[in-house]
Amino acid sequence: QVQLQESGGGSVQPGGSLRLSCAISGYLPRSACKGWFRQAPGKEREAVAALDHDDIASYSDSVKGRFTISRDNPENTLYLQMNDLNPADTGMCYCAADILNRDGACLSRDRDFKVPYWGQGTQVTVSS
Repeated sequence: QVQLQESGGGSVQPGGSLRLSCAISGYLPRSACKGWFRQAPGKEREAVAALDHDDIASYSDSVKGRFTISRDNPENTLYLQMNDLNPADTGMCYCAADILNRDGACLSRDRDFKVPYWGQGTQVTVSS
């Protein structure tokens, strides 16, 4: 049974930073993509960052240059460092594992993704 547990969300002012963590337990194949999704109020869930089994990262255009995804293998923890936050970054952030996309990439660039394992989400609020 794979379980994901996020932590690290909170409220910050524009320009601030947060670091999200996701503790992953249970077996996942080495090839499994892992990543972070975000869901703003009234909008659909969207991918913001993903990491493949070779630690190659990919990002959505909206966060590229500001967010960094990484992992700590011995502890099986996924991280998302978020810098220069702005109000558009407000929403629930979800950790995801074993992400499947039609094009085989780890980052979901449309809504046709399959994610069998989600965390419960952590709220990120950016406001002045």
